[in-house]
Amino acid sequence: MPTSPSTGAIPFLTGSYTPDSGGDGPGIAALLLNPTTGRMTYDDQVKPLPVSGASFLAAHPSLDVVYSTNETGTGTVSAVARGGDDTLSPLGDPVSGGGANPCHLTVHPGGEWLLTANYGSDTAPGTVAVHRLGADGRLLEPTDLVVHQGSGPVTGRQEGSHAHQVLLDPAGRFLLVTDLGADAVFTYRLDTRTGTLERVAVNTMRPGSGPRHLAFAPGDDLVFSADELSSTVTCHRYDATDGTLTAVSSTPATTAHGVVNQPAGIVASPCGRFVWVSNRGADTVAAFRLTGTTLEPVDEVPAGGTWPRGLTLAAGHLLVANQHSGTLAALRILDDGTLTQPHPPVAAPSVVCALAL
Repeated sequence: MPTSPSTGAIPFLTGSYTPDSGGDGPGIAALLLNPTTGRMTYDDQVKPLPVSGASFLAAHPSLDVVYSTNETGTGTVSAVARGGDDTLSPLGDPVSGGGANPCHLTVHPGGEWLLTANYGSDTAPGTVAVHRLGADGRLLEPTDLVVHQGSGPVTGRQEGSHAHQVLLDPAGRFLLVTDLGADAVFTYRLDTRTGTLERVAVNTMRPGSGPRHLAFAPGDDLVFSADELSSTVTCHRYDATDGTLTAVSSTPATTAHGVVNQPAGIVASPCGRFVWVSNRGADTVAAFRLTGTTLEPVDEVPAGGTWPRGLTLAAGHLLVANQHSGTLAALRILDDGTLTQPHPPVAAPSVVCALAL
């Protein structure tokens, strides 16, 4: 699905919860973004693919293959081939994700390994799984599974560990895994010969903060965390030599008062000057300017729906997946980091993520 030569439209995919995973979405659907106007439309040439519980998508670095979590209690992951004839088709059968409720995955830059963060459940701990990938991108055998231990003070959310994101650092040396239940970020080194993980650090976060997702500042040693349970955004100093994090500042994720708020997605601008966070509860996207090591609020706008989850950068816009309202909004990014909504959101039932192609 290349960029349209006539319109310059940017293709992207959305992931949604399906009826068998508690939602009413189609699974994976294809849309187009007009980078000039910010208008989004469904790509009529691409039929949606019913992938169960497609709550996060990641692209292969060199093949026309996309990977999806299948966020259910049994927990699987899927590979999807993008055909030159504008089709989406399963690439092999779904395979076990190594734990309950897989919620995030990433492909190693070499294209040989898929890493999955499994949230777990009330009784099952969070885990991180590694799968070998074939030459055509299909999922092969699992090569490692690590089980997280830990808990936190928030009743009902932190009785056990809950891995939420697996992210490669900018140097490609370490993998950082946020754990909402354990109030920690675990650092691993991946052996690219065997597909096994070596734990090299456990970075303890503030008790009750519940780190959900991280975003690195481009070209810097700073990394930002969206802290779901404390409704904060924290700036950390990152040591690329040993994979450790040191918190240096924290700020509220929203200026809204009187609402229970849970930040979800977090994105740093390519220039490194701005950070944006989606707020479930306040139903906003907040913009922050980085001054030294402090995040200063500069804007907060409606998310274009309710319960905003994933944020995706695409051609000068932020795509906002609003799960509960079933809407997808494109917010235009202005030079000062503030946001505006140029077009009404499009209907996207139970949408939770988007992937620009």
